[in-house]
Amino acid sequence: MSSVLYDVPGPRQRRLTLILSLLATVLVVAGAYYLIYLPLDEKGQFSMELWGPLVDPSNENFVLVWERIWVGIENTLIAAALAIVASLIIGTLLAILRLQLKSLAGRRYAGLSAPVAYLLRGLGSGLAVLTRVCVEVFRGLPVVITIFFVARGLPEFGVTLETLWYLVIGLTVYNGVVIAEILRSGMEGLPFGQREAAVAIGLSPFQTTTLILLPQSFRIMLPALISQLVVVLKDTSLGFIISYEETLNIGKQIIGVLSNPIQVYFVIAVLFILVNYSLSKLAQYVQKRLARGRKTAALPVVTATAAPAETGANV
Repeated sequence: MSSVLYDVPGPRQRRLTLILSLLATVLVVAGAYYLIYLPLDEKGQFSMELWGPLVDPSNENFVLVWERIWVGIENTLIAAALAIVASLIIGTLLAILRLQLKSLAGRRYAGLSAPVAYLLRGLGSGLAVLTRVCVEVFRGLPVVITIFFVARGLPEFGVTLETLWYLVIGLTVYNGVVIAEILRSGMEGLPFGQREAAVAIGLSPFQTTTLILLPQSFRIMLPALISQLVVVLKDTSLGFIISYEETLNIGKQIIGVLSNPIQVYFVIAVLFILVNYSLSKLAQYVQKRLARGRKTAALPVVTATAAPAETGANV
């Protein structure tokens, strides 16, 4: 079969591609062996003295090490779950608010006195500017700075919380505005005819946003949302700056006792990859289910009709 994007390679080109791929693979493996494996092996990084506490159940430190790692995993998942839920809620509300303020920008408030109309229009414009400034500021700040200022700033105002909540609030502030922008751009990217149809059947702007635009935006922007949720999970590792005992902080404590940073960080990296991969596969499953639901809803309904009666009998 021919392709409209490029010429289909012939047998000679396919053989050449296969040979080059094999050569590249051999070079990568050889480079990894000589540049990574041999230097680490010469320094004894593959000895059971360093790997034993992580992979050997008979090691005296194995149980204690994995108990501490499991505490870090639990704390990481708890912080990530709370931050994800809070970010989705805050992001959804902020996206709806920004869209409503945009729809009110051109409203004239007919039937109200001129001072009241000007006051309402000024209030709407002010809130629109304020929300835009908040989005740009918090989206531009590094997450680590947001977490630090939350943990140091709230106690100055008399708000004393557990370390977990400082981390959750810091992650929510940043990821909430990012999710709000994802949903807002998804709603504004929908065909304008849907808004016109909603107005034609008498729906208010708020009903149009929540009942028609927002569900479609969630479905369309699901890959971007899942990517941002993975970012939330990884950003929990920044909790070390406020002494939150998440997985990375626990790993630093283990390294301080056993002096095996490569081994501990390798195990922690594998754990993060497994969790993030599971989250990505869950997102693919949800996306396929939603796509299957759209196809099922789009199937035409076939109704049975009676065959026309034969006419033209001989008279």
